[in-house]
Amino acid sequence: MFFGTFTPKLDDKGRLTLPAKFREELKDGLMVVKGQDHSLAIYPREEFLLRARKAAAASRSNPQARAFVRNLAASADEQDLDSQGRISVSAAHREYAGLKKECVVIGSVDFLEIWDAQAWEEYSAAHEADFAAGDDEAFANFL
Repeated sequence: MFFGTFTPKLDDKGRLTLPAKFREELKDGLMVVKGQDHSLAIYPREEFLLRARKAAAASRSNPQARAFVRNLAASADEQDLDSQGRISVSAAHREYAGLKKECVVIGSVDFLEIWDAQAWEEYSAAHEADFAAGDDEAFANFL
């Protein structure tokens, strides 16, 4: 499972070092895909394949389902960590997420998110009240 907030830097070659505490869970491979809110998502390979199969089972007659599956599959980048625990973030993914040098990696329970540091700061500030005001329905399985 993935928890916490980390602030690695993107190097000049587009590589990002992932936190050491997550490397064991990602040692069998990972998938980098477009995430929501213009972030990137990193899934352990097997977790991603399970989710992708579920998404692909959605009705192809539903335009939203088709668009989601197409975008998910088209943006998927299968990778392995290098010997220093880094991944290569493609130019297309860097552009989508607006990544510059300063990044934020957050744990989102069963996957990681990569954000541009400024974008994460703005998102966090804009949604702090939503978290603080969370109701029982939003947190039904947690509270």
